[in-house]
This record gives sequence, structure tokens and C-alpha cells, in this order.
Amino acid sequence: MRTHLNTLFINTQGSYLAKKGECIDVRQEQRSMAMVPIHTLEGVACFGQVSYSPYLMAHCAEHGVSLSHFDERGRFLAAMRGPTSGNVLLRRQQYRWADDPQQAAQMTRFILHAKLRNGRTVMARALRERGQTNTALETTVHELGVLVALLDKTDSVESLRGLEGRAGALYWGSFQHLIYQDSPEFKFFGRSRRPPLDRVNALLSFLYAMLMHDVRSALEGVGLDPYVGFLHQDRPGRPGLALDMMEEFRPYLADRLALTLINRGQLGAKDFEVQASQATYLTEAGRKKVIVAYQKRKDEQITHPFLQEHCAIGMVWHLQALLLARYIRGDLDGYPAFLWR
Repeated sequence: MRTHLNTLFINTQGSYLAKKGECIDVRQEQRSMAMVPIHTLEGVACFGQVSYSPYLMAHCAEHGVSLSHFDERGRFLAAMRGPTSGNVLLRRQQYRWADDPQQAAQMTRFILHAKLRNGRTVMARALRERGQTNTALETTVHELGVLVALLDKTDSVESLRGLEGRAGALYWGSFQHLIYQDSPEFKFFGRSRRPPLDRVNALLSFLYAMLMHDVRSALEGVGLDPYVGFLHQDRPGRPGLALDMMEEFRPYLADRLALTLINRGQLGAKDFEVQASQATYLTEAGRKKVIVAYQKRKDEQITHPFLQEHCAIGMVWHLQALLLARYIRGDLDGYPAFLWR
């Protein structure tokens, strides 16, 4: 149980929440573990086997405290909000900003700052850990730094997308240098999707799918519309805002985890199946390995770079969704995108 940004997160399985006076009584095995005054909260987020009394549900609704439920892996299931919920106003503001070129560019800039800087950090750390000169990586780190500086001098979403494209070409052009396994089974020649055409791409695509799923759930949990984004244009069925927000986490979580699984030999050629068309996918056994590793990584503790509070990595996108909602509501001067330091 942790409280961040006036939201109570309950992820201890078997917990029971009850109303006690003006507080939420958090119980485990019929023992009271904490009493949280409801007037200090904006929301309660429950993960997995967490239950609550109908009296508590009514109490939350009366006080305008949202009660969201996710499964153990963080997939959004449902939310209950009282009649005074501000979600309509929040979503209306989100839609206005998405249609406003200036505001959309500002949001895109926040997102790309995090994406490019986190990607640059992945490359820079690999250089330090290797302890050897690598001209390709050094050049990429330098060029990504130049592109980060250009983001603040670019004022349209289209131009910012152009910088993102240049950064992607640099990043993926050097990605093979981060794979230490000298094996032809994990050669990487660039991103390929729908379908992935090699094992590295198959692994990355699977991790991105899980990450996008988690981020979309987090956005649903705070009442934002995950389908209306800023960097990613509207397209039927495409969760644009979820794709926007996951850009912050791709290098830090998905790319690093893919490299760990490959470089430590935790995945091998037998964990993939290559079809006649060269389309490559993880086998069922391979998917299980990746899911277990992903869940373990989500349980690791970090210090949130903006809030300076300890939290599990799997909580970070929920915190970022809360920060984004606050920024859109006007409670913050800017959106503090997740920066890996």
C-alpha cells in the first residue's frame, strides 16, 4: 500500500477496504494495517484480489474519490466515480488541446524530450559499462544530444515528428552495438513491424504491446481518453495518447529488458518461430519467459525522478498519468515526463 499524488494504491493481494468513520480502513487478514482519511485522497487504485465494502464505495462516491480496479498485471477493469466527477471537463480539455496546434506541439515536445533523452541514456550507459571505444555509439550519443537541443527550437508537431524520425534512425542504427551476443540468431538490421522479421524485432514488439497495454490502463484509471493523443494522430482503433505516453518508457523499460534477455542468454533461438514469410514470433514458452521477466522488472523499486518518492516501476505510468491529468487540469505548469537518470 502506498499513497502518491493523493491516490491510494493497494496492490497487496487479499486486502480489504472498509469505511471507518471518515477514514478508509485497509485490512489484511482481518487486521487493520492503515487508516487513511478520505478527505486527503482524490482516488483509490486497487490491483488484483482487493475487495471493499459497499459502504466504502458509497463513501468514496459522496466525497468525489474515484475507485479504480485493475487486474494483478495492471489491466484496467472498471472505475467508479461519483456524480461530481471532473472527468468530463478533463476529457474536454484534452480534446481542446489535441486540436490546438500550439498546445499539441508543447505536449509533443514534452514527450519527445523524454523519449530522446532516455534513448541517449541507454546508449551512454552501454558505452560506460563496456569501457571500450565505440565510434558508432559515441556518435549516436552526440547526435541525439543535438536533436534534443533542437526540440526547443521547433514549434510545430510536424517538424517535431521529423526530429523524432531522425532520432529513430540514429537510435536503431546503433542498436546492434548494444547486443553483445556474437550470434547470427540475434542480428539486428533495423526496426520491422507487422510482422517483425527477426528475433530482436519480435521481442521488442511483444514488449511494446505489453507496455502499451499497461499505459492505456493507467490513462483509463485517471479518466483521460487513451485514444486522443498529440504526437500520434487520431486513427480509428489506435490509442494515440497511450502510444504518446509509452514513448517515455520504451528505451528505459522495454529496450533495456530486451537487451538483458538477449545478452544474458535468457532467450535462445528455440524461443522463437520463424515462418516461411520470415515473419518471426515468440513461441508460447518464449512468451512465458518474457512475461515473467517483465513482471519482475515491474516489481523493482526506483525513486521517481520528479516526485522523489520510492515506488515500483509498475506504478510509474500510473503516476505519470496522474501528473498528465494534473497538467491538463491546470494544476501543474508543465508535464514532467519520465526521465531516466
